[in-house]
Amino acid sequence: MKPFNPQAARDLILAAARPVVFLGMTDDWPVTRWTLPRLCHVLQEQTLRFRIGKRKVDTEPQFEPQCDYIDGTIRQFQDWVSGSTHEASGPFFRYDPAESWAYADYKYLALLFKDQPEMLQEVSWEDFGFPGRDGRDSTLWIGSRGANTPCHIDSYGCNLVLQVQGRKRWHLFPPEDTAYLYPTRIPYEESSIFSKVNVVNPDWQRYPGFSRACPHVVTLHPGQVLLVPPRWWHYVESVDDVTVSVNSWLELDSDHEARVEEAVVRTVVCAFKSAEGAGSSGDWLNPTEDEATTYHTNLQYINMAVTAATAHKMAEKVTAGNVRDQDQPLTRRKELNQEVEEDSGTGTALTTYLVPVLPSVTNEESEHKEMQPATPREETAITSNELLDCLLHPEVITKVAQLLLSRRIGKS
Repeated sequence: MKPFNPQAARDLILAAARPVVFLGMTDDWPVTRWTLPRLCHVLQEQTLRFRIGKRKVDTEPQFEPQCDYIDGTIRQFQDWVSGSTHEASGPFFRYDPAESWAYADYKYLALLFKDQPEMLQEVSWEDFGFPGRDGRDSTLWIGSRGANTPCHIDSYGCNLVLQVQGRKRWHLFPPEDTAYLYPTRIPYEESSIFSKVNVVNPDWQRYPGFSRACPHVVTLHPGQVLLVPPRWWHYVESVDDVTVSVNSWLELDSDHEARVEEAVVRTVVCAFKSAEGAGSSGDWLNPTEDEATTYHTNLQYINMAVTAATAHKMAEKVTAGNVRDQDQPLTRRKELNQEVEEDSGTGTALTTYLVPVLPSVTNEESEHKEMQPATPREETAITSNELLDCLLHPEVITKVAQLLLSRRIGKS
């Protein structure tokens, strides 16, 4: 017996307003045995692209365009981490593991195991109330100590993350902290809004507002599943020598409007950066994006996204029912979150197997940070990146998307 049946787990996921950790839900999942030796055996000579970053402590985030990239096997990565000979570690030999980290991230299981479809059945998100969802809808993450993902928001859906090997530390911030995280769309990646702040070593002079942010920090252990609710900021770092995790992004109704927002962002970013010409820096495009799309292609994206979102909204109006019925999900969300946070000590599954990720900064620490003085910046010419930060601020883009949809719906 699992602590939550699929419907109860699904209700908790869709109603959660704060991050929570599920315990005891994956004990019988074969994927929990996907340790590095197991992956070495299964994937053998198949190569993965690894991102190589520096362990140096800096106040600036280490964005992906600033990293190196190499192609190597899991075995070569394992040999490199364990300190084997240069010959055994292959392309990793150029990097000192004491000074660098390696991260194979965003690896879609459907592609990795296209010749071994049985491996995809070893992941079963059905237990969380999402029928048919398995490895085909999941990604694999393999990293060494210090490997990290810069602080960002995922524009679409919510995130379920299973820790398989090693530990990862998650620094999470609620949506209402967005202004304190100094959001930026450079480097550009569809569906990712990055923070200018290195949240583990912030530059208080440049980003004094970060002192008002409210971090929720949790270290995820093997077998545990973290839920990252929609629009929660997160910075993730590998704590142990080797970490392996598997995640799945769950689609939500709000994704329809988010796709309109992302289409608008892509159009503006590509227009600005393409206009800068060949002499401009090429690090504005994240390596996850193949190329800058044309203006006409981007306008097509906007029209397609608006059409789909409008159709969804019209369908919602037909099926929503009366206002009281519409209010029930919000009421249930408040009830569930209150139940999670108020541990009554009854030993129920809700209080024993569902751990809320609570704020981790004390008032004393917050007050100390508030005392950090802001240093006036020298007056310089406004750059296109600074202008884009304003034009593409999440609040601005949300408003633009709402205006586009309201005009289309008004014409329907």
